[in-house]
Amino acid sequence: MEAKIKLDRDYKVGEVDERIYGSFIEHLGRAVYGGIYEPTHPTADADGFRGDVIELVKKLGVPIVRYPGGNFVSGYDWEDGTGPKENRPRRREMAWGTIETNEVGIDEFQKWAKLANTSVMMAVNLGTRGPADARNLMEYCNLPAGTKYSDMRIKNGYADPFGIKLWCLGNEMDGPWQICAKTAEEYGRIANETAKVLKWLDPSIECVVCGSSSSGMRTFGRWEAKVLEESYNNVDYVSCHTYYNNHAHDTPTFLANNLDMDYFIRSVVSTIDYAQVITRSRHKVNISFDEWNVWYHCNEDPNAKPFERWSIAPHQLEDVYNFEDALLIGSLLITMLRHADRVKVACLAQLVNVIAPIMTRNGGGAWAQTIFYPFMHCSEWGRGTALVTNVECDKYDSGHYTDVPYVDSVAVYNEEKSEVTVFAVNKNLTEDIVARVDMRSFEGYRVAEHITMHHDDVNAVNTEENPYNVVPSSNGKTTLDDGTAEALLPAASWNVIRFCK
Repeated sequence: MEAKIKLDRDYKVGEVDERIYGSFIEHLGRAVYGGIYEPTHPTADADGFRGDVIELVKKLGVPIVRYPGGNFVSGYDWEDGTGPKENRPRRREMAWGTIETNEVGIDEFQKWAKLANTSVMMAVNLGTRGPADARNLMEYCNLPAGTKYSDMRIKNGYADPFGIKLWCLGNEMDGPWQICAKTAEEYGRIANETAKVLKWLDPSIECVVCGSSSSGMRTFGRWEAKVLEESYNNVDYVSCHTYYNNHAHDTPTFLANNLDMDYFIRSVVSTIDYAQVITRSRHKVNISFDEWNVWYHCNEDPNAKPFERWSIAPHQLEDVYNFEDALLIGSLLITMLRHADRVKVACLAQLVNVIAPIMTRNGGGAWAQTIFYPFMHCSEWGRGTALVTNVECDKYDSGHYTDVPYVDSVAVYNEEKSEVTVFAVNKNLTEDIVARVDMRSFEGYRVAEHITMHHDDVNAVNTEENPYNVVPSSNGKTTLDDGTAEALLPAASWNVIRFCK
């Protein structure tokens, strides 16, 4: 089987915003307690942060982390996580049914973010709270001194402002599971007023308004249109959230889910542009895909034990990812890169333990799950300009989808480094595919590396005992001659083909 991949340095989708490789930490399960923070762990520093986790986060090159939620934020009093720890209250956390100890709050998370070479994407509570509390949080985080909350931060030991530049206006406010869910009209107005207040305090920030919780919501489309009608000129991004599953245990259909993400993105872009027209605005709003991943394994685990309600940091939503999950994650990353002109922020949900690329054992090891590697590769080599990448190949029909290309691919050109990277997934489970890549507009380039990731068992996983069961290898076969690269894409594989001068 063969494929043709055509690209040209002059045909560009758009610049890749590095924040597309963001992630997410919520006060949920063991994401914080037992994930990034475990004071008794052998690798913990003086502040209780696990050093082994920080090193893995650094390998991912995550530029931004959304915090503190998620559903959690709609009932969160941010002040609980500031000041001396011995004075912080314990509370029943209503979104996930646990006890929140508040040992980690914005102060500690800002410190952790610096250690992990990342920055904070702050979410504000627009469920039980509103614009006034968001204003106070902004004052605490970003104002230098001389006001009540900026002076509170200084008293708590943080003389310099945190300088947080990206703010989420609540979370999934259309969802009936959300504390104090709202109609589109209600939410659009409060989001608009919150954005106004935040930007009055710090005009340098950007705001993300909540889109639909998923494209399957009954109000999808109408929600975005109404919310943006109320808030368009004061917000900068609309959030998209989506999770995929393979409950049917149908791998070809599962691997085709990137087509659904593509439809989702195009639909939201159309609605944003409609809102721009009806508001008669010159302002440009883009997409923050700030929750996306595969999520279903924990619901099918026969050994999973129900956690005790009102316990502290129980095992919740700890999906163990397999090889086919890594293939889909690769395709979802490719899909977002193909929309790099409008998808400017994205957050893989989440970062540690809870539906995450990194897993830990309390008191034990930390290891990379299968989905860690495609994300790491894109974060490292997917920075620059996304190119229009035309793929010609055979297609298949399966489940909900028809005309699914066997090869999913995108190229990113980093002019500063004189590098071109082609990311490609072969979705054919049984046949290798020879891909011929048109490189004529990159005269003088050579093949630097061809990384492949393949396993004969699509259900293979990584564990603490066997953390390198499913890993990439630089054993790919690509040649370049007379402007055409010929790359062998193994059956069921993730591929990173790097060219440089």
